[in-house]
Amino acid sequence: MINENANQDWREWMRGLGRQARRIREFLGLSQEQIARAAGVSQGAVSRLEGGRGLATPLLVVVKLNVAMRRALRAYDPDVLSPEARAILERDDLHVPDSGASRFVEYPMAKDVGVEELVRLYRGLPERQRDKMLGVVRATATALAPGESDNDARLRAREAS
Repeated sequence: MINENANQDWREWMRGLGRQARRIREFLGLSQEQIARAAGVSQGAVSRLEGGRGLATPLLVVVKLNVAMRRALRAYDPDVLSPEARAILERDDLHVPDSGASRFVEYPMAKDVGVEELVRLYRGLPERQRDKMLGVVRATATALAPGESDNDARLRAREAS
């Protein structure tokens, strides 16, 4: 007879894997269709995995998605990535849990969680609105820059937008 606790642990682990896969995909700015195409799997397989409904997902699908995401992440400046994300790129395992582990270990994508949030917010905007967001961020960064007078900061903010 199958141990129900063991099945429940794997379900929770797969939900965590799905959440992390979605975070990585969104950080990369890719749709489910785009990452599926890059991995050579169906968009439905990506959706099931991200939604935590992938308990019966073939290992090959997970491996292909892992490879596609790693390739896309390698295009990023390593200094932007969190130490955990850099370590993931350097290792070859699939982060299968040790015996007794019931949760998938989630890690931040960027060294600074604010950067991850900014990327997510930026990617969530329609393309025509992204320049406006960048103008606001530039103006805010300029205004908050240390060592500038308020007048200098205002002038730079106007120039930036």
